[in-house]
Order: sequence, then C-alpha cells, then structure tokens
Amino acid sequence: MDIKEYFGRISYRGSHNKPDLATMSDIFLHHIQAVPFENLSIHCGESIELNLEATYNKIVRKKRGGWCMENNYLLSWVLKTLGYDVTLLGAKVYVPELDAYPDEIDHLLLRVELDGKSYIVDGGFGMAYQLWQPMELISGTDQPQTPGVFRFQEEGGTWYLEKVKRKQCVLNPSTSTSQNVENEVCRRIYLFTLQPRDIEEFRGCNARLQTAPDSLFVTKSICSLQTTDGVRALVGWKLTEIKYNYRDNMDLVEIRILADEEIEKTLKEEFNITLDKKFVPVNTSRFSLF
Repeated sequence: MDIKEYFGRISYRGSHNKPDLATMSDIFLHHIQAVPFENLSIHCGESIELNLEATYNKIVRKKRGGWCMENNYLLSWVLKTLGYDVTLLGAKVYVPELDAYPDEIDHLLLRVELDGKSYIVDGGFGMAYQLWQPMELISGTDQPQTPGVFRFQEEGGTWYLEKVKRKQCVLNPSTSTSQNVENEVCRRIYLFTLQPRDIEEFRGCNARLQTAPDSLFVTKSICSLQTTDGVRALVGWKLTEIKYNYRDNMDLVEIRILADEEIEKTLKEEFNITLDKKFVPVNTSRFSLF
C-alpha cells in the first residue's frame, strides 16, 4: 500500500508533511468527493472483506467505494501513516422509522487527537448525512458545514450526533418518502461512546449487515457520492441529486427513476464506478435514507 497512490486516487495534491487540522480536513474532503459510499458488492455477488489490503485494492486500485468499515478503516491507515493519533470507535445508527437505535454497534468511525483537542472523522456514512469536515468532539455546540448544521450532545458518557435539516425544494416530488421523515427538523444520526475499538470487534456486524434479511444494506442497493455542491445518490433505481443551500437555507432536490439499461452507464458517468460482475438493483425496504 502506497500513500502517494492513495493521493492519486482522491486527486489530492496538497501538503502532507505536517499532521495538522487543515491537512486532515483537506484530505478528508477529497476522499468523500472521490470515493463513493456504496454497498454494490452485496448486490453483484461479492463479499465485503474486513481486510485493509483488500479494502485498499478495492478503493484505490479498482476505483470502487465502500461502506463505513471500508472507508473509515482505509482513512485510519491514511491518517496513521501521516502521523495522526487515531482511535477506532463504534456507533449505533438511528433508525427513524423505528425511533430506535440497534442493540449492537453497526458503524465504524474515527477519533483523532490533535493539539489537545479530539475530532470525530467519519468518511463512511454517505447520503445527505455525510460530514464534510472533521467535527470537534464538544457537546451542545452547533458546527455548521456545507450539508447543514451538525452537533454532538453528550449524556452520561454517550455521545449523540444529529443534523439540523434544511427545507427542501423537490423538483419532482416522490411519494416514497414518509411524511414523518419529511417533517423532521432535526435528524438523529447515531450514538457512540469513546470506548476504543479493535477492528476485530466489527467482524460480526460486517458479516451480519451483508447477509441478514432485514439489513438495510441487503434490502437496498446504495451508491452515494458527495459533489462540489451537494450529494448524488443511486438507491435501487432512484437517482437523487441534492444541491445544498442553493437559496434561502433550502436544498434543491431532483429525483429520477432509471430504467434497467441506464444503471451501468449512470454508475460509470456519475460515480466513476465500473463493476466486474452483474449488478442487480434492489430497493425493498421502507426505510428512508434522506
């Protein structure tokens, strides 16, 4: 594995001699705008390995994306290679339709200690809840970013990440978004503790999320990529493009349903992804990703 090859993959040409916040933030933004959040392997007969070299080969050499346990595992290697103090953390992702968090951790994120402060680095959430910058680990303080206002709330040693949602102007409204989700003002995203984790602790959820019949990743094929001004996502056959804050604290949303014969071309042109095996889109879950 070669850090310069990784920089080529994300088109990063900046400095990397000093492990400071500006460098980490710049690399992070390049990563999320070059590497999709996607689970396409599940839907084209491939298994997702929890192995750093396999992840590196998939994302850097094959120019694929990945989910949290791939993107953030790779980012942990990148940041450690550059001299950052990185700890793996485990989170439980909020399910709004159930108004609940799962019993077991199902999300990998990173904590970085830098100049006496702690930052959460998470390049593996995707969709419209993807951070665009590392977040300082402080409770109750709004941290505005391009996608919206994020903040942490800490209660008894448990940290909650939430995002204040902007209003949306939907050019062609879809009937598939549930009304309770549309009416949300603030979306809880996940909870976590500061207990350090080892990558081996994620083997169970890595296997479960790609095989369990009720797993969101089994019931939906997902590919999302952050753009220069928003996010683009293909969920099943539905292609959604969001432009953040295009006017008056409002996001512009455009939705299009693709035909089967458009899928492969869209993955190539909009996400720079070419798959080795036949891909079968899926979207049988009622859970909303927006």
